[in-house]
Order: sequence, then structure tokens, then C-alpha cells
Amino acid sequence: MVCSKIFSGDLPELTNEIIQHFRNDFSTLYSCILVNRLWCRLAVPLLWEDPFSKHDPKNCHFIEIYLSKSNEDDKAKFNEYGIKYDLLRSNNTLFNYPSFIKYLNYEGTYRSVKEWIDILVDDDDLNEVGELICKSLLEIFIKNEGILHSFEYAISTLDSYCDDTMELILQNPNFTYNIKDLTLLLYDMSFKITINIIPFLKFFSSNCNSISSINFCYLPSTDNINDLSLIENCISQIIISQHNLKTISFEFNANYNSFLSLKNSNCSNTLIANSNILTVLQEVFNQLNVLESAHIFYCRSLNSDFVQQIIKVIKPFKLRSLLMNEILHVESLQLLLQKCGDYLENFEYGYMGEAYEELRPLLLEFIINYCTKIKRFISDKPDNFNFYLLIENIGRTLNYISIDLFDQDLSQAILQNLGRVLPSKLEYLHLGLLFSTDDFKMFLIDFQNTFVKKFLISDTTQDLYHESILFYTKEYIMKKKRVKYLAIKGSCELVDLINEVKEFRLYDIIVKKYLDLYINYLQFTK
Repeated sequence: MVCSKIFSGDLPELTNEIIQHFRNDFSTLYSCILVNRLWCRLAVPLLWEDPFSKHDPKNCHFIEIYLSKSNEDDKAKFNEYGIKYDLLRSNNTLFNYPSFIKYLNYEGTYRSVKEWIDILVDDDDLNEVGELICKSLLEIFIKNEGILHSFEYAISTLDSYCDDTMELILQNPNFTYNIKDLTLLLYDMSFKITINIIPFLKFFSSNCNSISSINFCYLPSTDNINDLSLIENCISQIIISQHNLKTISFEFNANYNSFLSLKNSNCSNTLIANSNILTVLQEVFNQLNVLESAHIFYCRSLNSDFVQQIIKVIKPFKLRSLLMNEILHVESLQLLLQKCGDYLENFEYGYMGEAYEELRPLLLEFIINYCTKIKRFISDKPDNFNFYLLIENIGRTLNYISIDLFDQDLSQAILQNLGRVLPSKLEYLHLGLLFSTDDFKMFLIDFQNTFVKKFLISDTTQDLYHESILFYTKEYIMKKKRVKYLAIKGSCELVDLINEVKEFRLYDIIVKKYLDLYINYLQFTK
């Protein structure tokens, strides 16, 4: 009875809650559109809230639908560049699609637009018309009353469109007032850009009060202390002005003043520190009232002084992530894991130089001894027995494994040994290896006791579609139904082989694009 009411539309609130769970499942959302008018009305906004991050370069029809709402002056300019009127169809669409925009990565939007116009205009005009279209899209979103929840914007001396874009944002505060996730990337700040960006940065502290996640990436090119101070003060004001902050991330040259501003902020949940955070202050940590997680990504300041300050923190320091590509002080690392190992969920070591080769086994030994709750484990060179022992020991919590190798012998060792130590269930398994047919078959035979929700294979030999490799994939993965989502990338992608995709679908395995399934460390943290 309840099910029939849901399908008929008698319980719209419950129906909406159900469809919200399909937010990232585009194929299911497309199916929902066909059920009835209510389901269509609920599903369409989810399909259009973040189209640029999920678009297929071969199908950019959604950009044409947006641009159909351009003003006549812009359409005339597009026509001059070779983008004809007949591409920009009538704006009498069933829905007001621009109003559904919720996520806007401006740099990603620019890349999508360039892919679309690449075949339409001369290379000499590509950048110019790309900037024109991006500005037009932003105007369309604003005019149609779109309201962003996530905004990522890169500002650089090299980008000529920055001033116009910032001015549009400043003149239309409703567009960004409800932002929850804010990412600002500041590159190569010249004096001119530094001066122009100050009102833009101040705008977020005065106009937005619902930000829960902030990420700053700051790479200044100027050595002028006054210029740097202006930007640092603005960043501090943004942090201090927010009352619902859960995550703060400083990437690269995050500085003393910005970090110290956390003392006066309302940050309650997560702190992420990337690269050079200089000296971490013990008093800052002690004043973060209810800090529930901390994440350290490739921090070059991870030395004995840094660790000693963490050890002296009175409150629990819940280190959830530790990603490293160098070991500066073994004893300090051991002390850090002794204090925080019970909280560590996300661990990655990779691309370490030869100077650290002898320390790799010791590092794994520390993880085995002190860390019992690892969920995500990434390695670039699993060449030690401790690697397999670690996976066996943390199998009950381990959910994400990723291995990237460009070495034939190590690839062979992984394929011959990994399958037998995998836990019975994984959320995510990514193998970027040099595959050989016999070793791949051996891995799949050992793999039979494991179910993986998302399985990604990247064949660096570019020869994965050798007939025998595809045969074994079908025999041991497809027919055994050991995977929910599958992505394979070699000389081409499995998702491009239409008949093969249909065959996998018959076994309830959904073949996806490699990049659609790939999860990086920031996505995992979020």
C-alpha cells in the first residue's frame, strides 16, 4: 500500500527523500524521470545541480541548453566565432535548468567549455571564446536565480577573466549567500590582483554565514609583506566570521597568521593541514573546542618539534589522516602514532625517494603496532612482507585500497599475493599495475572470496584488452558477480565497448568511466 502511494505521488515528502539517495547515481535518476511527473520533477534538479563535473566530453548538449538562454548580443558574438544560432536551441525548455545549479567549479567549467568549442572554433580563438562563454554561463545562472552550495574559484595573474568574474559575484550576493563549501585557489598574486581580490575576499566574510568547509590554496608570487598581510587578514576574517565550520584546509603556503586565526574561529569539527604549515601552535589545538578530526597531507613540517606540540595537546588529537612521502624523524613518527594511532583511518605513503627505502618496513611496522582502524590504505611500492601482514591485520576495518606501480616485478608480486590477503568486503579497490595474463588470472582466482563495490583497473601496459585478459575478467569477475561498479582503463576504456558494457549489465555489474569512480584523498576525507 505504501509503495503504491509512493509511485502515485500521494507521499511527495517521502518520495523526495528516497530520490535524494540517488543523487550521484545518474542512471537511476534518468530512470526516475520516466516514472511519472512527480518523480521527474524531483529527479531533474539532481541531474542538473552539478553537470560540469560529471559531463561526457562527447556529449556537451547541456551547455547548448544553458546558452539558449543567452541574450542576443552574446549569441551574436558566439556566431562570429563559429558557434551558430542553430546550436543554441529555443529557450522554451520544460524546466528552468540554470536555476538548479548548486556546484560550480569555475576552472572545471572552463575546461568543459573548451572541450565543447574545440571542434567549433579555430585554435587561435579558443581561449578568448572560452572566457566569453564562461562569463555568459555565470550571468545565466545568476539571472535565473541559481543559488550555489559549493563554489571553487581559482584566481591568477595569468587569467584575464578574473576581474569580470569577481565583479559579477560581488554585484549578485544572492548567488553565493548560501554556500556551504568554499574553495579559493590563489596563484601568482601580482600587486594588481592582490588589490583587486581584497573586496572579493571580504565579500565572503560579510555575505556568507553558512560555510561548513573552507579550503585555501595560496601560492603568492610577491615578496611584499604588506600584500601578503592583506590577504592573510582577509582569510582570517572569513574563518572567524563562520559559525558552522566543520572543515578547514590550508594547502601549500598556509601561514602563521591564518593558522593562528583558528584560535578565534568557531571551527568545531575538522582541521586539515597541507604541505608547509610552518609551526603548529599547541595553544591553537587546545582552543579548538570540539575538534573531532585532524588530517595531515604531505606536511613537510612533520618533524620532532611539530610532533612534540601535538603530544603536549591536552585534549585528544584525533588524527584521522596521515599522508606522507618522506620520513624526517623516525622516533617522532613513532611517538605520533602512539598518541594518535587509535584514531587513524586514512594512511598513505608513496613516492618516497631512495633515501627512505630502509625505513619503509619500519613505517609499516609502526602502523601494524599502533593503528587498528585504518579504512583507506594507499601505497606506491608494496615490496615488503609487512605490507601483506598489514592488510591481514586491519582487514576488519579496511575499506579502500589503492596501489600504483610502474615496475614489472612488483606488479607481478602484487598480483600473485594480494588476492589471498584481501578482506571479504571492500568499498573500493584500485590497481594501477603492469598486468600480465597469467598473473592477472592468479589474482582473480584468489580474489573469489572478496566482494568489491567499486573496482578500478588501470593497465599501464596499455594492453588490457588482449582477448585472454577480457576473458578472465568476465570469467572471474562478471560471472561470479564479485563487483558492483567496474572501470577498466588501458589503451581504451571498457565503458567505450558498448557490447561488453551490455554484457556486464546482464550480471548486475555497472561499467563506469575510470575518472567517475576514482577517489582521491580529499574526496575520501569529505
